[in-house]
Amino acid sequence: MSVPPTPLSSFRCIGKYCTDDSAAVPRFLQLNDVLSLGQHRTWKRICVSWSMYIPSASRSSNVNSEDNWLMGIFCFLNIRAKRGDRVLDLCCGSGDLAFLLSQKVGLDGEVMGVDFSGQQLQTAASRQDQRWKACYKNIKWIEGDALDLPFTDRYFDAVTVGYGLRNVVDRPKAMREILRVLKPGSRASVLDFNKSSSFFTASLQSWAIDNVVVPLASSYGLTEEYKYLKSSISQYLTGEELEKLAKEAGFSSAKHYELGGGLMGNLVATR
Repeated sequence: MSVPPTPLSSFRCIGKYCTDDSAAVPRFLQLNDVLSLGQHRTWKRICVSWSMYIPSASRSSNVNSEDNWLMGIFCFLNIRAKRGDRVLDLCCGSGDLAFLLSQKVGLDGEVMGVDFSGQQLQTAASRQDQRWKACYKNIKWIEGDALDLPFTDRYFDAVTVGYGLRNVVDRPKAMREILRVLKPGSRASVLDFNKSSSFFTASLQSWAIDNVVVPLASSYGLTEEYKYLKSSISQYLTGEELEKLAKEAGFSSAKHYELGGGLMGNLVATR
C-alpha cells in the first residue's frame, strides 16, 4: 500500500539541475508550449492512453507528426480505462500526466504522483488546488525514489513516466521497480526525447537544441536547465535499446513508438 507523503524539501529539479527558484516552474511549463507548439500536450495524452491501450500491431512504430493530434484525441476520448483503477505517474514533476490519469480513472480511482523533488510536488499540489475537476481529488503527491518505490508488489494497474527515465541513474533498476509494482498484464508507458538511429533525425534534433531550444530557454532564464539536453539524449537509449531494457527487466513484451517526426518516443511495456 502507499505511504503518506514525506516532508517536502526546499529544492526543485528540472532534469538533473536543481534550483530553489520556484518561479522557474511556470516559466518551464510556458517554454514547453512554445518549443513544441503545444504538441507536448498531445504526446502526454498519447502516453497516458498507451498505458492502458496497446496500439494496433499493424501500425508502424513511427507515428508521424501529422497523426499526433488526431491520434491523441482518439486515444484520450475513446480508449477508456476502468474506473477505479490505481495508477502511478513516476517522475511526475508538476503533474501533467497525473492530471490526465485522474480523468481516466475517475473519483473511484487513485493516482499516485511520485517525484524526488519536493518543490515540483509543491507546484503540482498548488496546480491541483487551482483546478476545478472533482476527479483531481484522487491524486496524492509522494516524495520518493524511482529506484526504491514505497509500494507493495503488484499494486498498480498502470504506470506512466514522462521525461524521467532518461535522467535516472540506474535505468535497469528503475524498470525492475516499475515491473515490481505493476499488476500482471498491466502496462508501463514511458515518454521521452527519442534517441533516433536516423542520422537525419538525430542531426535535426541536435541542430534544434543548439539553435532553437537553448537560445529560447535563455530568454526565459532557463539556460542551464536546457543546456544538458543534448548530452543527456546522447547518453540515453535508442528505441530498440529501450525495448531490450524492458524485456531484460522482466516485461513480457515491449514496443517503442516514435512521435513528433522521430524527435520524441514512447515505450509501451506489458508485464
